Amino acid sequence: MKLKEAIIKLGAASSVATAKYLSDTLNIDWDDGASVIFKIISEDHARIPGNIGAVNDDEEMAISKWIHRYKGGKEGCASLRVSNPPGTIDDPVIEKIIGSRIGTLSANDLNKITYAHRLGMSAENILGLILEEYLADNLKAYGWHCAWGETVKSVDFVHVDGRLLQIKNRSNSENSSSGAIRKGTQIEKWFRVKADRIEYMWDSLNKICGTVHLSEDKFVEFVQNTLKANPDCLAVEDGNPWARKP
Repeated sequence: MKLKEAIIKLGAASSVATAKYLSDTLNIDWDDGASVIFKIISEDHARIPGNIGAVNDDEEMAISKWIHRYKGGKEGCASLRVSNPPGTIDDPVIEKIIGSRIGTLSANDLNKITYAHRLGMSAENILGLILEEYLADNLKAYGWHCAWGETVKSVDFVHVDGRLLQIKNRSNSENSSSGAIRKGTQIEKWFRVKADRIEYMWDSLNKICGTVHLSEDKFVEFVQNTLKANPDCLAVEDGNPWARKP
C-alpha cells in the first residue's frame, strides 16, 4: 500500500509510534527533527508524498520506506555527498554552432567552453543541496527542521509549531505543480535571489523565521567551507582542462 493509505489506516498516533520504532532500529535520533517532520504528514494527509510505498507493502513497510528516504536525504547532504559527473555527453554540434558565430575561437577554446558549461551544470545541481544544508544548520535552533529527502510534499522545512516553508534558490525555479499544491494552504514560500537581477531576499527569510543572522555573505562563506571540507561534493570530470594544474 501507499504511505498515505498506511497512515490513514493506522491513524496518526499509531503511525507516529511505528515511525519512532523504525527510526530507533535505524539509529536515527527521532527527536532531532524526524518526529517534527513525520507528525506533519500524520496529521495533514495532503502533505504525504505520493510516491512512497508499493502494492505489496504493509503499513510498517510503507512507513519504513519514508524513514529510509528521510535518512538517505540527511546523509546525502552537501557536506557528506560524493557527486557523480554528468551522465550524458555533449552534442559535438554545439561547439560548431559557437565556433561558427565566434570565428576567433580555437578548437581548444571551444573544448574549454564545453567543459566549463558541464562544470557549471554540476555546480547548479548541488546548489540547492548546499542552500538546504545552510538553512538546516542555521534554523534548527529556532525550531525549524529540514524535511530531508522530500519527505513532506512541496515543503522543505517544518517548524515545531506546525508552520511550513518551501524554499527555492531563484524566483523562477518553482514549477507549476508545486505552485498549484501550495495554493490555498499555509505553506510559506521563500526564494534566495531574483531571477532577473541580483537582489537577495535574506531579509524576508529572517522575518519569516524569526532570525537576524542569515545573509548572502554567510551563505557564500558556508559554500566555500563546504567545498573546502568536501571537494567531492562537486564532481570534476577526468580530463577537464580547467582542473589541470598550471
